[in-house]
Amino acid sequence: MTAPTDDQPGFAPDDDAPIGYMARTREYYAAIGYDTPYRWAHYVDAPFQPMRKPLDQSRIAIITTAAPFDPGKGDQGPGSKYNGGAKFYSVYDGDTSKVHDLRISHIAYDRVHTTADDSGTWFPLPQLQRLAREGKIGDVAPRFFGAPTNRSHRVTIETDAPEILARCRADQVDAAVLVPNCPVCHQTVSLVARHLEANGISTVVMGCAKDIVEHAAAPRFLFSDFPLGNSAGKPHDPASQAFTLELALRVLESAPAPRTTVQSPLRWSADAAWKRDYSNAAALSREELARRRREFDAQKEIARGLRETAA
Repeated sequence: MTAPTDDQPGFAPDDDAPIGYMARTREYYAAIGYDTPYRWAHYVDAPFQPMRKPLDQSRIAIITTAAPFDPGKGDQGPGSKYNGGAKFYSVYDGDTSKVHDLRISHIAYDRVHTTADDSGTWFPLPQLQRLAREGKIGDVAPRFFGAPTNRSHRVTIETDAPEILARCRADQVDAAVLVPNCPVCHQTVSLVARHLEANGISTVVMGCAKDIVEHAAAPRFLFSDFPLGNSAGKPHDPASQAFTLELALRVLESAPAPRTTVQSPLRWSADAAWKRDYSNAAALSREELARRRREFDAQKEIARGLRETAA
């Protein structure tokens, strides 16, 4: 047996692998001047609730980290800069029989490689409604739920997750699909999923940050190797969005044990160069890092004011 050589056909480039978001963001924040690294939620085991009913008899809810559009909260349009003023700090819900304008300007999705102009990539309600019409799920829960993107593990675990559980129970939800966007979103929904599973509701996380979800030991996870902000499929590609949700529901129904991860076979593009860009401090000049520090500090002040108002 001989060792493979660099020119052996069929090998992918070394950097064509899932982005390590925990390491990437730790290095980025250190580069802009924050000395204390963030501690990501870490578990080595997970609760697990097998589906109590077949999928075609189950009521499914969506849990999202997207925010309702509010014209009074600044630019929230496609490609807008990070907008801390559009954040929300309490669980909210919405009537799934109505059309909703949910946006992701308040979180750190990949602003280089996706423009956030198709909510189908982060809010799969239309696809879930289609599956209900086709009889592939029992029905869509009467409400979807918004999970605050919270850096505080304690607040997520002690406040937000129990509130989402209570609302799911009120709506007689059998299972939930959780759709995160930014790195912290992936941690938030993983913690919520753990709480729901521990209390009898089956879950599946659809996401793009593999390391964060697996570090938090989400019970079931469909991983799409796409830029952040595209957990539910490619923009303006209904076939991709349909495939992604249907695969997530297959994982929900058939996962054999806790901590099941399935990787979608879909690729964002033939060129994996996009993976080098997100919060990559090594690719940024000293001046750009300083500018980003100033912007981040300004957004922190906005968010602090909103939290104090909410409290």
